[in-house]
Amino acid sequence: MFDHYSLPFFAEHLPSPLPSREIISSSQHILQDYPGCRIVQVSDHFVVKYGTGVRMVEGVNMLFVRQSTTIAVPTVYAIYSHQHEGNKLATNYIVMENTRGESLDSRWAALDTPAKQSIADQLRGYLTQLRHLPPPNYFGLLGKRPFDDSVLWAGDDADIPVMSGPFETEQQMLEAVMQKYEHSNHQIRKAEFYRHTLPSVLHDHPPVFTHGDFQRENIIVKDNGTLVMINWEAAGWYPTFWEYSMAMFYCRWDDDWHSWVPRVLDEYLNEYAWMNMIFQELWS
Repeated sequence: MFDHYSLPFFAEHLPSPLPSREIISSSQHILQDYPGCRIVQVSDHFVVKYGTGVRMVEGVNMLFVRQSTTIAVPTVYAIYSHQHEGNKLATNYIVMENTRGESLDSRWAALDTPAKQSIADQLRGYLTQLRHLPPPNYFGLLGKRPFDDSVLWAGDDADIPVMSGPFETEQQMLEAVMQKYEHSNHQIRKAEFYRHTLPSVLHDHPPVFTHGDFQRENIIVKDNGTLVMINWEAAGWYPTFWEYSMAMFYCRWDDDWHSWVPRVLDEYLNEYAWMNMIFQELWS
């Protein structure tokens, strides 16, 4: 149960009958394929994301955003899980609308300044809507569930404390980041330094609903100019600085995208500088 969304979910209205699991697994139109997750197109109507590593909360996030805002996201037609006999892990399925278009990442270099400004304005409107959603009294996923973001998830190691929340305060969340840092880097003295300094920089940031993976590759530009935001698996209630910090962290610095991020999101320069150090060390 995620807030008021119960699983499995099946939409009442469909463009055509849902594809069976057999049809999905036999699709040769593979859009992405990596361990635990495959994304395929099935007919002209559906894209299916499935695998043991697929998080059903992504589909729930899309339902929530579509119901709560005017942000363009793919229509979700089904969210369900299937336990194959003999397999320890279930295969999760998200069946969604086939959104036709081109990624903003592939189109960006060919755009002139007015076109980029138009896109930035549209994206700022989208993310402003997200940040204005009434917040809960916690930091975590929808339904007051723990984060499974890689920054906060400790894996399946039972010998370390749970550090994925949900958290009642920003400081509890930062302490979890420090626990993850210690577990990943084993630099206890560096973690002690961060524990001493971070509370003076990272404080008084309420939870806002956050996409969590704001990159051009997760924005589809349709032929009519509408921008569709995809890949909502990391979304949840994070501190206000998180979206900007992650967006800047994902900049490749090989073009001008970094200079447009502040036109979409309010800047949190101090917070980004500190979080960037931590992200770099966690994922180096």
